[in-house]
Amino acid sequence: MKQNKMVVLGLVLLIYHAALGSLSGAAEPLFDGLKSRLIKDGFTKEQLKVWFDHRDAAFNVSSVGAFFRHSEGRLNYDQFLSGTNIAKARRYMATHQPDLLAADKQFGVAAEVITAIVLVETRLGTYLGKSNVFSTLSTMAALRDQGAREKLWREMPSKGRYDRNRFDQKADQRAPWAYKELKAFLRYTHASGIDPLQIEGSYAGAMGICQFMPSNIAKFGMDGNGDGRINLFDHTDAIYSVARYLQKHGWKSGLNEAEAMQVVKRYNLSTPYARTVLGVARKLKQ
Repeated sequence: MKQNKMVVLGLVLLIYHAALGSLSGAAEPLFDGLKSRLIKDGFTKEQLKVWFDHRDAAFNVSSVGAFFRHSEGRLNYDQFLSGTNIAKARRYMATHQPDLLAADKQFGVAAEVITAIVLVETRLGTYLGKSNVFSTLSTMAALRDQGAREKLWREMPSKGRYDRNRFDQKADQRAPWAYKELKAFLRYTHASGIDPLQIEGSYAGAMGICQFMPSNIAKFGMDGNGDGRINLFDHTDAIYSVARYLQKHGWKSGLNEAEAMQVVKRYNLSTPYARTVLGVARKLKQ
């Protein structure tokens, strides 16, 4: 009887520890290579333990898998040109008029264009994405290692995904890119006193009302409200950041349609996206 009790106790403990492992990234070996690279680039083991041992740092098949199935051409951009969305954008312009006018004055980007970007990116700040940015970028950066790549290929839905050759090609391209973005993200959140594990964004790691990738924050982000930090979840900072980004990429008054298209495509390399942004801006000017 005593032996049976010990067996039962052992099974209970085994189940308990398995449950703990499912809530934590501590037992996740797929990030080992990534953590080694981060240590070489100046991050401490103590920092990495706090981040990667957290349950929200799990290998993110859902978000990153979507990245390997996504097709920009499938997005319904026409929805942003509807009367309902244009009316919402007009109300947004009225609410944030002082910031929009000030950003226009400083950077030469019309309020209608800034508002159009914010509308198409995040529905005027009402939908910021639901993917954990830390786990998304970590998972994509880990695809440099074969074990992580095989797990993603094995567990992501097969419907609509790339063939294996294209999958590997994109993983080869995106893993170094994601590693750069992850480092920028961790440095930004540390400098801003933000918990990196609490930020949600797009399936590709873009964040905030204006959906900047982390590496763009230091280059183009603006402290529009003067509180001493760049907070892309604040409308004022986001408005100024969009204006600065476009101005730095060539926006100026008097651009013709083709020139304006090229600048907007620097924000999102998609012709339907750029055409929609400019179409929304035209409607807002009417």
